[in-house]
Amino acid sequence: MTKKRVLKVAELFAGVGGFRIGLEGWNGKSATSNYMEDIESNFEVVWSNQFEPLTPLNDIASKIYSAKFPKGDHSNISIEAVSINDIEKHKIDVLVGGFPCQDYSVASLLKNSKGINGKKGALWWKIHDILNDLNKKPDYLILENVDRLINSPSNQKGRDFAIILADLNDLGYAVEWRVINAGDYGFPQRRKRIFIIGYKEGSEIFNQIINKDILSIDFPKTILSESFPIEDFQYNNFPEIKILGSLEEITIDFNQNERKTPFMNSGICWGRKAKTFKVKSPKIPVKSLESILQEDKIPEEFFVDEAVVMDEVKGWAYHKNGKKRLREDKITRFKYWWSEGNMSLTENLKLPTRTIITSEGGKSPSRSRHLIKISDDNNPPKYRRLTPIELERANMFPDNHTKTYNDKGNNKEIEVSASKRAFLMGNALVIGVVEKIGTTIYRRLNKI
Repeated sequence: MTKKRVLKVAELFAGVGGFRIGLEGWNGKSATSNYMEDIESNFEVVWSNQFEPLTPLNDIASKIYSAKFPKGDHSNISIEAVSINDIEKHKIDVLVGGFPCQDYSVASLLKNSKGINGKKGALWWKIHDILNDLNKKPDYLILENVDRLINSPSNQKGRDFAIILADLNDLGYAVEWRVINAGDYGFPQRRKRIFIIGYKEGSEIFNQIINKDILSIDFPKTILSESFPIEDFQYNNFPEIKILGSLEEITIDFNQNERKTPFMNSGICWGRKAKTFKVKSPKIPVKSLESILQEDKIPEEFFVDEAVVMDEVKGWAYHKNGKKRLREDKITRFKYWWSEGNMSLTENLKLPTRTIITSEGGKSPSRSRHLIKISDDNNPPKYRRLTPIELERANMFPDNHTKTYNDKGNNKEIEVSASKRAFLMGNALVIGVVEKIGTTIYRRLNKI
């Protein structure tokens, strides 16, 4: 059997390693099989970076990552301080990462400079710099962000995404995107994110997909379409968008005074021409919240007294109920109505869980935190929050992936608090989505 070429990966904004597990597996096993079956993969993460600017001296995510993945170079400094040589020496084939959602505008074009002056603090421009400065550019990019990226900013809907598409095209990458709700594809969380795949001009998959005329691209044969099947649709019925001008001009002019973004939930872009379409996922059996609940004894700290649950003044019922308030801006004194709708007091155990966010941890009643009702015929109902293991399972991590890390200075295991573990899962992604993408790339390159 011919040995498969290893695809060397650099992982940005690594968190606790969701991208890595999705591509490499965990101990060679696949997340989509609950780590029971071997993963189809030839990916190897050779360099990674994780840095939490709010807690730079105590970056728990980086410590967990280092403990779980001792192989490869791991960097725990601000990505803006990373030297291009640290990445260049690995001659990477793939660059991946869930980059932060920020303002992507270009402050100005620098005269007499090979670079662009991206808005300070917008980390997209560091990705730009890496791709621009590498002598050996990666053949493939796999990037993830919140789905509202295609709508931002509110006064120029779609501008930020247009900047990213134009920038990647200019750097030599055709770009495919899809907004994917993980719960629609048999995964245990209704987490909607945009996934962006870049194919370097001349790479094997670029040559398979991209034709001279973007209108003739066989969209159902792209990586995301193969990984995540869609309902039938007529390709030619969807619009083409031309992204014109310099990045500075896009920043100023793109989609001015329009109420809607021109970008739909799926598409492909090359040569500054984007073909975009609204696609629907097929009906696939769901992976329910009920199926990922722990069966062993749950610590008492996660149970909630029924009186606190039903309290409509300051309890869970209050936070989950709809509200409408007349508010006043403290500076302008402008008065306005603020409101939020009703939501279910407890989670539907038959559906994938709602999206986990970083405020999931903590015992106090909250609108965003998950509350479940456990009942049987022999006992009165009980209410409780989700445990760290259940939150890990919702993102398809191995059980207790975030439980401890090794303090190298004292050579001892440090236990991570439940609230911090919940925060880490709020920042993570659903591993199965990445695994599907990686498996498709693997099979495509190896002609399986």
